[in-house]
Amino acid sequence: MNYLSHTLTNGLRLVHKPMAGNVSYCGFIVNAGTRDENDDEHGMAHFVEHMLFKGTANRRSHNIISRIENVGGDLNAYTNKEETVIYSAFLEEHFARAFELLSDITFHSLFPQREIDKEVEVIIDEIHSYEDNPAELIFDEFENIVFEGSQLGHNILGEPDLLLDFDTEKAFRFVNKHYVPSNVVFFSLGNTDFKKIIYLAEKYISNLPLTVYDSKRIAPIEITPILKKENKDTSQVHALIGCRSYSLHNPKRKVLHLLNNILGGPGMNSRLNLSLREKHGYVYSVDSTMTAYSDTGIMSIYFGCDKRNANKCLDLVYKELKKIRTETLTTIQLSRAKKQLMGQIGVMNDNHENMALALGKSILCHNHFNSMEETFAKIEAITASEIQDVANEIFDEKRLFSLLYN
Repeated sequence: MNYLSHTLTNGLRLVHKPMAGNVSYCGFIVNAGTRDENDDEHGMAHFVEHMLFKGTANRRSHNIISRIENVGGDLNAYTNKEETVIYSAFLEEHFARAFELLSDITFHSLFPQREIDKEVEVIIDEIHSYEDNPAELIFDEFENIVFEGSQLGHNILGEPDLLLDFDTEKAFRFVNKHYVPSNVVFFSLGNTDFKKIIYLAEKYISNLPLTVYDSKRIAPIEITPILKKENKDTSQVHALIGCRSYSLHNPKRKVLHLLNNILGGPGMNSRLNLSLREKHGYVYSVDSTMTAYSDTGIMSIYFGCDKRNANKCLDLVYKELKKIRTETLTTIQLSRAKKQLMGQIGVMNDNHENMALALGKSILCHNHFNSMEETFAKIEAITASEIQDVANEIFDEKRLFSLLYN
């Protein structure tokens, strides 16, 4: 096994991947995000993430920041639709310091009202800044369209009117419901002895009570795809085309991962980049992305272009989608695609912070973390016919949503 794991009596899972070196990475990943908010809580998951750094029973905000930074480490956090992550990177000799701090802010934050009043204004400024960037805003609005009627169809930052109504009581209500040991994983990557990690967890976390987490997510209902155009007074047209795709637990997700890489992945040799940028010179950037959630997923193609080229770009995108649906990959094409994806995964995993975060999420969602060999074996097993079948299922034009800012 390429990692070590242990579960405390209160249900909190620990996972550690040994790695030689002087730097360690660790954190808590909470199985709670935007889609776990009530209707009057939109933005609460992200808001709580911010407030975790604003004071605990043991520390004020400046003490939290200084505790790791005083020894040269980094302290960070992020929120998405289904998880909140609080993590740190530091010299291995400071592991106990980092563990104690992270456990303190994750489980013992106080959410003082004076700090809430300040932080709400910070987040509202963040929202306004985000709204000024159409290349980012369009992704949130696209998910709102694709998952309309679902909690997945709400942006992560929330709405200013609701944020202004947040207080200490509401923050505690969200945290007490979701930040329970059985709904949390502690992950670490580095040279620390796993026995030491278990000892620290027993010292700082085992006193938290065992609580059965009973919150249930409701899968989004099917809706009819639409084409939506909005005038955003931008110098470019920004476009997204896509649809719902596979969940984290669907075995076809691996096939879609390879298909996505062929179509519009990070490589300059992706089909969309070769067509829209290299061959025709219509765009600076075009790519496709896929996101998998616990019970559904989304795949989309984004490009930005001059307004006079918008229809030409759309035609070229649909041409590439038709081609990948109707033309089976040759043996050579499939082999090259697999080697490229495996190489990208290998390079990405050489970023130890990325690997630590992937370790935590994998244990949270699957209770298992694939080794590089296991991942490569699954990619090697993909056939050309599987790719074509997934392409026909995902890129059926009757399933595609479109959103254009023009």
